[in-house]
Amino acid sequence: MRQKRAKAYRKLMALYCMSFGFRQPYQVLVDSEMCKTAITQKLDFVKQLGIVLQGTVKPMITQCCIHELYLQGKVQQPAVDLAKIFERRKCNHREAIPGDECLTSVIGDTNKHRYVVATQSQPLRSKLRSIPGVPILHINRSVMILEPPSDVTLRAKELADLQALNPSTSESAKLKAAAPDVEPPPKKGHKGPKGPNPLSVKKKKTALQPPKTDKAKEKARADATKPSAPAKAGHKRKREDDGQEADAVALNRMIAYISQRVDRFSNRCMQT
Repeated sequence: MRQKRAKAYRKLMALYCMSFGFRQPYQVLVDSEMCKTAITQKLDFVKQLGIVLQGTVKPMITQCCIHELYLQGKVQQPAVDLAKIFERRKCNHREAIPGDECLTSVIGDTNKHRYVVATQSQPLRSKLRSIPGVPILHINRSVMILEPPSDVTLRAKELADLQALNPSTSESAKLKAAAPDVEPPPKKGHKGPKGPNPLSVKKKKTALQPPKTDKAKEKARADATKPSAPAKAGHKRKREDDGQEADAVALNRMIAYISQRVDRFSNRCMQT
């Protein structure tokens, strides 16, 4: 079997195991036509079942299906010998009925026993596609094929996934009873709009002072040239008088010194 097909079959059987509870060894119901086809195509039937289903298998056949092989005489003796190695599945039919009807009654409406059905009957395969969770096998040109899941099976799988995620009504009631009474947290009051970020706000421009007019300049000049107010009588006037006297004394000393030098110079000239 090709690797791509084997991978697809492995995923398909994983779907049946996860969503519908299939487990190994897989119980495979075989009808009379499948036994005849396996003998005609010279297939190792049990080995091919294990390869396609990717696990151990338990082939089974009902009493009604093997009775159909007995009715066909010695021509189908090899098919009868193949069917005898399978496990007998009790169908509880006192009188034998057609194989398709027998397998339909064994599968039921829900396939609660999780059977895989190997059949060559096209009408039976059409009926089984309307039942969720029924893997179907058939042989086409010496190749055993596992059919893809039907739409009913896919819908049942989605429903099972949803039920697994959500608790049932009884479980939710138990959870509510076990949960402590916790008051809901108080709702936070709605805050008003916040002010702008002070770092992102432009600073206000300061108003420029108007330039001084000519009148203001003249007033400033007049204030600068005003005579200072007369000093009060006391220490300031006394200091001024003392300074004038000191200047006069120094001037007199300078004059006397100069006159002495002039006299000495004149005396030297006369001696020479």
